[in-house]
Amino acid sequence: MSVAVDIQVASDSADLPDEQVIERWIVAALDAAKPQARDIEVSVRIVDPDEMRLLNRDYRDKDKPTNVLSFPAGDIEGLPADAPAALGDIVVCAAVVADEAREQGKSAADHWAHMLVHGTLHLLGYDHISDADARAMEGLEVSILSAQGVADPYSLR
Repeated sequence: MSVAVDIQVASDSADLPDEQVIERWIVAALDAAKPQARDIEVSVRIVDPDEMRLLNRDYRDKDKPTNVLSFPAGDIEGLPADAPAALGDIVVCAAVVADEAREQGKSAADHWAHMLVHGTLHLLGYDHISDADARAMEGLEVSILSAQGVADPYSLR
C-alpha cells in the first residue's frame, strides 16, 4: 500500500509541522489500523480559526473553531480498480492545536501528532460517540503514538 498525502496550508501560523512529519503520522495511523491493501490518498488542510469555525458550524452545528475535523470520502463510483482510494480530508486548525498544547502542557509536536492520528482514524470509520467506541479508538491512538515515543494524550485529562 502506498499513501499519497496532499497538504494545503491556509493558515498564517508560523509553527507548523513540516510535510514529512504530517505524512509520517498519517502513514503510522494507516499502518496500525490496517485498511484495505490498495493505495490511498488523503488530503490535509491546515486552517486558521475563522475557516475552522465555519466548517464546524456548517457540518457539526457548533459555531466555534475546533482542533480537527475529518471528512471521509466514501466510495467513489466508477473509479478504476487500480486507482488509489480517496480516503478523505483532514482539516486541522493550527491556532487551536497550539492553544490546546499550551493549556495541556504538551509539546506542540506531540499534540499535532495526536490530531493527525485522530483525524486519520476518523477517516477509517473510528469514532468516539459511545464509550466502547471511544475506548477502542483511544486505545489505538495511544498505541500508535506510543510506538513513536509520544506519551498517552489521554493521561493528562
